[in-house]
Amino acid sequence: MTANAAQRLIQHYVDNFRRLPWRSPPEAPAPDPYRVWLSEIMLQQTTVATVKPRFERFVTRWPTIEALSAASGEDILGEWAGLGYYARARNLIACARELARLGAFPRTAVELRELPGIGAYTSAAIAAIAFGERAPAVDINVERVIARLHALKQPARSEIERLVMDMMPADRPGDFVQAMMDVGATICRPKKPRCGDCPLNVDCAAFASGDPESIPQRRQKAARPHQHGVAYWIERGGSVWLVRRPARGLLGEMAALPGSEWSEAARAAANAIGSIRHVFTHFSLDLSIVLRAEPEGEGWWHPIDQLERAGLPTLYRRAAKLVTEARLAA
Repeated sequence: MTANAAQRLIQHYVDNFRRLPWRSPPEAPAPDPYRVWLSEIMLQQTTVATVKPRFERFVTRWPTIEALSAASGEDILGEWAGLGYYARARNLIACARELARLGAFPRTAVELRELPGIGAYTSAAIAAIAFGERAPAVDINVERVIARLHALKQPARSEIERLVMDMMPADRPGDFVQAMMDVGATICRPKKPRCGDCPLNVDCAAFASGDPESIPQRRQKAARPHQHGVAYWIERGGSVWLVRRPARGLLGEMAALPGSEWSEAARAAANAIGSIRHVFTHFSLDLSIVLRAEPEGEGWWHPIDQLERAGLPTLYRRAAKLVTEARLAA
């Protein structure tokens, strides 16, 4: 891969970069590492379109790492509600408090990786974008770009990282990393890649093959298990009874409706007013909504007309919507 390829990639980024609230324009001073870190955590398994408004809400409410570290866990989890993958939010809280203790962000990928919730990709992205370190930030989009450039059908991560480092210029690693991300997200797409618009097409072995979509080979997905559960709708005086889920496990520490444990065994639910199907990363769930009269577990009464402020994750917001729709239909 020639040095000209990296130059063409960066020039394409200068001319076409996505304007995102956590970025600095090309060749401008590096962005605040707090904003880079927060965006990278939010973007894990979540689209840019979903993250943008939520990121802006976060930094409006907590504009610095000091402000975020001083916030209560319940407030942060409530603000995160709807973004999914709630282990990220718990790690966000732990990392913010550790950063406040340290007094500043570490400046290298190796040091950043010691923080809660920061893995190989995230540490390299923060180090390259915020601190100008030559670090191989390889997300799924960058992996696809490199695999296609070199016609690698089943590349190992270490091989991709080595090829990224071979290509990365010494003087603008942050712009290079973000240029790679943009090309992977908008041009070198999994399906129907826009090869004619790609600044790297003259170097691309997959493009030359005539079948770029076949590279890299798609991994077979394992069958997703299915589970069943019950959630209780307990209402009194215009309020509904909410509880907080256990700290460990799925949706840990999030506000929720009380209910049964989830299991693969289907069960009949008396007094159910309906059910919803929700798909998590590793399994799908049928959740039946059952009316009850008395509170279940430790919790609190929350006004039904203010449920949007309760910090309910998507699963339980959908359950509340089902109750509302059932009443309208009655």
